[in-house]
Amino acid sequence: MDAELKPTLDSPLALARLMADGERRYEQGLVIERGALVAAGLVLDPGVQQLQAGRWQCDLADQALSWTEPVYDLFGLPRGICPVRATAVALYCEHSRAIMERLRSNAIRHGQAFVLDAELRPNDGGRRWMRLVAAPVLEGGRVVRLKGLKMAL
Repeated sequence: MDAELKPTLDSPLALARLMADGERRYEQGLVIERGALVAAGLVLDPGVQQLQAGRWQCDLADQALSWTEPVYDLFGLPRGICPVRATAVALYCEHSRAIMERLRSNAIRHGQAFVLDAELRPNDGGRRWMRLVAAPVLEGGRVVRLKGLKMAL
């Protein structure tokens, strides 16, 4: 099934509501219109930060990841290590990993943000669900980074 396409998610309040919405699931993904989610501004908004969501970033030039503490906890990895993308991706359950990689490719190719509820097998055992919000960061018309939020469901 293809990801849904929604017109906009253009305010901190809209992003906060989406992150906190426990009624709806985005297991197939939700594609957000190009330019509708301004990652830096929305991710840093105080209303969004109160959700206890972790911030993350991936530099596409070298796949280097940057995480805040809640993201380490989601993946069951020790805080402060230098996270490696291949290690993090391996902790997604197969069905979630396939959808995440498809949405990520689309984000890089078309500059569209997305939301995904993904199932993880964290390094510290068990299974858990997280809500992932990813937004492209463009420089010179090219996507150079992805950044966003991750939060336990």
